[in-house]
Amino acid sequence: MKNKLCFLALTVVGIGLSSCDKGFQEVNINPVQPTVVDPIYLFSNAEFSTTISSQTIIYEEAIVQQVLTPYNGVNEGGNHNVDVRANTMINWNYLYSGTGNGNNGPIKLLADVMNQTKANTARSNLYNMARIWKAYVFLILVDTYGDIPYKQAGQAYLSGVNLPVYDNQQEIYTDLLNEVDQATTALDATKTIETGDIFFKGNIAQWKRFGNSLLLRMAMRLTKVDAQKAQTLVQKAFQNGVMQSNDDNVKIQFTSIFNSPLSNLWNGTEKANFYLAQPFIDYLKTTKDPRLKVIATKYAEPSKNPDATTEDNTPANQVGIPVGYDDGSIKTAPGFPGTVGSGGWKYSQLNRRTLGKVDAVQYYITHAQTQLLLAEAAQRGWIQGKASDFYQAGVRAHMSQITDPAYPITAADMDAYLTANPFDATNALNQINSQYWVASLLNGPEAWANWRRSGYPALAPNPYPGKTIKGDFIHRLTYPSNERSVNVTNYNLAVARQGADDLDTRLFWDK
Repeated sequence: MKNKLCFLALTVVGIGLSSCDKGFQEVNINPVQPTVVDPIYLFSNAEFSTTISSQTIIYEEAIVQQVLTPYNGVNEGGNHNVDVRANTMINWNYLYSGTGNGNNGPIKLLADVMNQTKANTARSNLYNMARIWKAYVFLILVDTYGDIPYKQAGQAYLSGVNLPVYDNQQEIYTDLLNEVDQATTALDATKTIETGDIFFKGNIAQWKRFGNSLLLRMAMRLTKVDAQKAQTLVQKAFQNGVMQSNDDNVKIQFTSIFNSPLSNLWNGTEKANFYLAQPFIDYLKTTKDPRLKVIATKYAEPSKNPDATTEDNTPANQVGIPVGYDDGSIKTAPGFPGTVGSGGWKYSQLNRRTLGKVDAVQYYITHAQTQLLLAEAAQRGWIQGKASDFYQAGVRAHMSQITDPAYPITAADMDAYLTANPFDATNALNQINSQYWVASLLNGPEAWANWRRSGYPALAPNPYPGKTIKGDFIHRLTYPSNERSVNVTNYNLAVARQGADDLDTRLFWDK
């Protein structure tokens, strides 16, 4: 009897399921939720999510001696020349998977955009914009780590590749150069204009200038390893047209609602811990640079918000924190200005009303940087034009870029600065790339990459006694620890090919 009842119950259930099967899929689809996302939204998310975590300040900005903290622990890295994998992995995690920022990483998003648009000729501009931006993102990754997953990256969903192969860094560079060159050429103003683009609202002329400027940047990385190729590509980028003004800057303008990720470092719980480095402050003071009044300030109480403490923006009073100390030994530094009872030291910090404000602009590639690269190219005899003209244009562009209504840099200020610090052909590479260093403040990956490439400015090695590097400077960041355990085979192949997974191993162009 029990078996008969069970059979009857199963029969009824079976009949119910059978009768409900018709239309089952339709009734279980949310009628107001889109099932297909327009790839332009994925693309704009990729643009936005490329913003580097504030924690990268811990390495790149410390290595190039612009921003420092003396602390050990969670903020340690480039300040003491030590390998802290929780901090070296930031670029990797954010750019590949979006770990920690609540989004998919730009590599994933761009792979999806390209997959959806590759065969759609009507949206070829979006496809080629994605190629250019993908090249920009991969440039950060390869310049940071060396050999990285490239061809198989972002393909877990599309192709089921969960353990991607690491590609040779030199081969990656070759492909990135080709991608940017081809994609920039293929942009077509007669095709669909992608107004959802955050940077230029799909303006093809500006995207072409961006693509050529990125090509210039990448080509200049090769100056010490393949000067002929670098020259050929630099000439091509220049002839095809690079950025013409600050209107062409590739940037994200944050707001009081969508705050700059970096702003938390200057305005949050860490605000009393990070200071502008002595070499950077001294360079600006020595040349009486008008940018110093915009960039730096001394807060009477660094642990408090600007409205709750006094500020000193007088350029002559700025004091950078020296390189090579920790929070215990900093008191023994020559000229130590003193400790603040409520937290911090009497060193200069980033101005939280200008570059450090919550709605500050994040710059990726700028007209100023581009003009300075052209100055070097002209000095090398690779392009037509006077190196001094490009140099002055680059300096003026950066001063205009960061000027602030409360701390204006006028045309007269620029003229006075360039008159007092004229272009010196006998010291051109140092002068040009030192200006590039200033123009790349808060864009740590680029400041560090160009410093390794050029060797300028000639920074003194960090003397911190607890360093773990063998040489004088950090030349690459280490892979995330989980790569050694999860993607072990491909990780080991990469290390065997390029050298030890440490902070001393150099990239192929870093000679």
